[in-house]
Amino acid sequence: MEDIRVVVAIDFGTTNSGFAFAHKERPEESETNSTWPGNKGIFKTPTALQYDSKYNKVTAWGVKALVEFQEDAESSDDDDNNQLSRPIELFKLHLFNLKDEDKPWLPPELDYKKAIKDYLTEIRKLIQERLSSRWSSVKFPSQVKIILTIPAEWVLRFFFFFFDFVNHKFGIYSLSYFINQPPHTTGIMRECAYKAGLLNKLSSNNLEFTTEPEAAALHCLSVVKEHNLKSGDSFCVVDCGGGTVDITIRKLLAKNGLGEITERIGYPCGSTFVDKEFLKFIGEKVGMHALSNFKKNHYKQIQYLVQRFFCHRIKFDFNGKQSEWKTIKLNLLNYCSNLQEYVTGDRKTEMENAGWIIKIDFTSVKEMFDPVVNKILELISEQLNASKEKCSAMFLVGGFAESAYLLNKVKETFRFQVKDICVPTLPITAVVKGGLYYGLNINTVKTRVLKWTFGIEVARKWISGKDKKKRRSPDDLIYTFECLAKRGSQVDVNKPFSKIFFPVRADQKAVAFKIYYTPSVDGKFCDEPGMEYIKTLHIDIPDVNLGRD
Repeated sequence: MEDIRVVVAIDFGTTNSGFAFAHKERPEESETNSTWPGNKGIFKTPTALQYDSKYNKVTAWGVKALVEFQEDAESSDDDDNNQLSRPIELFKLHLFNLKDEDKPWLPPELDYKKAIKDYLTEIRKLIQERLSSRWSSVKFPSQVKIILTIPAEWVLRFFFFFFDFVNHKFGIYSLSYFINQPPHTTGIMRECAYKAGLLNKLSSNNLEFTTEPEAAALHCLSVVKEHNLKSGDSFCVVDCGGGTVDITIRKLLAKNGLGEITERIGYPCGSTFVDKEFLKFIGEKVGMHALSNFKKNHYKQIQYLVQRFFCHRIKFDFNGKQSEWKTIKLNLLNYCSNLQEYVTGDRKTEMENAGWIIKIDFTSVKEMFDPVVNKILELISEQLNASKEKCSAMFLVGGFAESAYLLNKVKETFRFQVKDICVPTLPITAVVKGGLYYGLNINTVKTRVLKWTFGIEVARKWISGKDKKKRRSPDDLIYTFECLAKRGSQVDVNKPFSKIFFPVRADQKAVAFKIYYTPSVDGKFCDEPGMEYIKTLHIDIPDVNLGRD
């Protein structure tokens, strides 16, 4: 029997991660961790790793894996030209359906699943240390419930309902029970969490997933009263992180319950993509090829340029008001001392004549932000248009939510559609606090909207004149997709979906249910584009005397 004493929520982010915890007996005394190796007083630490020469052992993680001081950035050529000095970052993005050329850099020796496992291992060590200092009698991990927040795009929330012929009883099995292999991201994360020591066994019930927008929405329940929201009102939550933006529209239900009324969406367009636009701007001055080679061989200096110059002097303060902007002069050699070795031709002459100084004006900065901000505005508009109910409020959370420019653009664009648009206190902690709330109040979420259509492959007799000849099997059958749960449906949490099926042949000794999911709402065949195979559920039929009955 489950004996959970403590709940821990982990926000494993693309660029930064954090965790929060609380004892079930005193949930009001929850704590969000703010002490990390190499840094104190911050609620998140970089999702970054440093390895030894063979990529077997982690030598540093979090902020210690990144450059913090200028003398580190200007280390010796022997060290800086060595790829081993480059930290492993953004590896979470390998779980998204990105083209190979769009996936972040990883050395050939390192698999992204190992990086995830290693990072979770370091987080687990710190969690154990924190919990043991608070409650020494709590056994880890057997008495600890782990809540892992994940992007909206990762979740396959679906339950398979069938009759157990052997034990003569019905059962409900979550597909997460069957999914343990790629490409299913929740399965990968469960496996990594197990290998990291967060679970005693792979199938442990001590791990629960909730989406980042759902966690953010749960956190917003703590502020809805401040905005005069009442039961029946709907509100939009825009979670703007470093790597992804997740958006959902929720309904406030009776007794502080939470429902979902639109299909949640997520997209990789977080604040790190503004950093990429800044580097693109630099590349246009010195040459993209030169910048690419420099980044490859002197990654620490590039990192220092982005973090210490762009983020601290421009990105964090930019509000989009031209009257308040003063052109900033960037002396490239102060941040990237080796860059001049890679710039050639006319670009080099131009940069030498300018003393390697680049002037950054208002228009240039706005053009760095706009591609990312405009995509976020597009996603918000899509969600608002998908909702049949008027939104009473919109909450921006996540690290990028603190961007004054983003908030101003959202208010300007949607001021006639949403009356109250705001950023709650400490928006960077919204997801992890919401994840903790979910773990402590697991029945708060009442409804969800399915993001996928789920079903199985079934066989029936091929019908001449109705079915295509190419789909006729040698035994005169046709195999089709049978929908069990349709995308866009608003359903109660953990609702089972059931249908009655019969064996194809009277002497059949087993049934194989091939389970698929698709973004389409009207899939017909399992080989259609977008149709994804999940797993096959095998069921024995012990009594063939019953025939097709």
